[in-house]
Amino acid sequence: MRREFRAEVEAALTEALSDLNLPTDDLGVESPPADVDATLASSVAYRLAGELGAPPPACAEQVTEALSVEGYEYLSAVSTLGPYLNFTVTDRYFDDTLVAAGDEEWGRLPPTGDRVVVEHTSANPTGPVHVGRARNPIIGDALARLLEFAGNDVDRQYYVNDVGRQVAVFTWAYDYFDEDELPEPERDKADYDLVRYYRAGNELLETGDSDEVAAAEAEVTSIIKRLEAGDEATYERVGEVVDTVLAGMRETLGRLPAEFDEFVKESRFVRSGATEDLVARLKELDEAVYEEEAWQLDLADEGIEKNLVFLRSDGTSLYPTRDLAYHKWKLAEYDRAVTVLGEDHHLQADQLRTTLSLLGTDTDPLDQVFYSWVNLPDGGMSTREGTGVDLDDLLDEAVARARAEVKRRREGRDRAVADEEVKTIARQVGVGAVRYDMVSKQPTKGITFEWDRALNFEAQSAPYVQYVHARCLGIEERADGVPDDVDGTGLTSPSERALLHEIARLPAVVERAAGDLSPHVVATYTRDVAEAFNAFYRECPVLDAPADLRGPRLALVRAARHAVANALDIVGVEAPRAM
Repeated sequence: MRREFRAEVEAALTEALSDLNLPTDDLGVESPPADVDATLASSVAYRLAGELGAPPPACAEQVTEALSVEGYEYLSAVSTLGPYLNFTVTDRYFDDTLVAAGDEEWGRLPPTGDRVVVEHTSANPTGPVHVGRARNPIIGDALARLLEFAGNDVDRQYYVNDVGRQVAVFTWAYDYFDEDELPEPERDKADYDLVRYYRAGNELLETGDSDEVAAAEAEVTSIIKRLEAGDEATYERVGEVVDTVLAGMRETLGRLPAEFDEFVKESRFVRSGATEDLVARLKELDEAVYEEEAWQLDLADEGIEKNLVFLRSDGTSLYPTRDLAYHKWKLAEYDRAVTVLGEDHHLQADQLRTTLSLLGTDTDPLDQVFYSWVNLPDGGMSTREGTGVDLDDLLDEAVARARAEVKRRREGRDRAVADEEVKTIARQVGVGAVRYDMVSKQPTKGITFEWDRALNFEAQSAPYVQYVHARCLGIEERADGVPDDVDGTGLTSPSERALLHEIARLPAVVERAAGDLSPHVVATYTRDVAEAFNAFYRECPVLDAPADLRGPRLALVRAARHAVANALDIVGVEAPRAM
């Protein structure tokens, strides 16, 4: 209902400003401070001070006198507090919120008709997913869920590097080394098995004698050239390695879960001729230069100091060239294209966007979301060196710690809990804690992952919010369901109204978060609604409530459960039935 109320506030403000012959843009509608008794506020008086030649408080009074609340369903009154106009809601606002949030789909926005592609993760298929970049699939999956909940038709894509130097090194190393030359794999899993070859290959290239290195480099270069030339046997051989490693990586990503609708391979754009056509167009640009034995774009006039190299002297393309072909395809196929990138990709992203514009491609539908790394207290990580902390290890540890905590909290309870149920809860809580901790902060802020914070059942963490969902469901089950045809007119206590206010916010939160591509806003909302529910739970009996309040309060519990469950689902955290 917050979206509808905001629309009414903006309509009333616009009408009042029009009557005063004042500009109606930038209405400054926002949430008021916590200590102000209002649902929305407007700072428009600051903007009007210059127009009216009066201090902001006087401007606020003038607008208030011209503003009418007649004829609105939810707008009850407007008042001023210094320079701010404060708007309050009618009783119907609370009643309609209670009814609307009784729907399990509460918060989902109507279809927009837009097709959106979200590309995320896209890690090179060279070994297990490690913790440092785990934020990419977590943020990417949350963005896809958020945009889908906001009414868009969303495709999730993983862009697979199956043409570049790294996979050529991997393929050469897989053929070159015998398994008995390598250490045992850390796990019985395809990506852990094959990454041994990749690491051994890189070690040889870095520390081997000159003859070994020269022979290896010659074979790697040959593989790259054969791929570029469309050699089918080479594609098949590289594909075997890439697909095997990718299968293991997908298994790990599925634990988060991070699912994909399509794995788009670079080779698709090489084999189709799209990359070759793109190279021809790039050479025709005024910015194209041949320097240092490579074709490049000099983008200095566009504010980018480093040239974009798009073709080697031997005629083979580079990753940026193929990425350009991929993005041209995405922008032709979809209404909006969102890419999740690490913070070290700002330059490449700027080069990509600028080059697409030079080619005449509209880049307005292209959004790039950058994230900072995840660190562990002990320091950094590196997959290629084989010294990193793998995501599988982190998830295993999370589930084990969650299981121990769940079992500890259940000690002394009357109801016996089956091991399978404890296992399910531990997975939901453990994996949820990892996801929530990584998505709940602004993507550009770095994270040092800490167990005590992520798995704290009492603080603002995933278990804290998950526990609210389980508690709501437990109340409903003990009540044997929620009666139909209840209204919220009797829910007048401050904690009941505060909870209804939070529940009402969900569609507006989804709209804002989707517009800003900020899933952390939804994570913040889950904590807000959880805190409001806990205050209500402390102050308002439900099962033992007076007869006239029991039904409405049960409906309020159900509405809170729907709000919590859907908000958690958007950020990719499961809502447990029990804790």
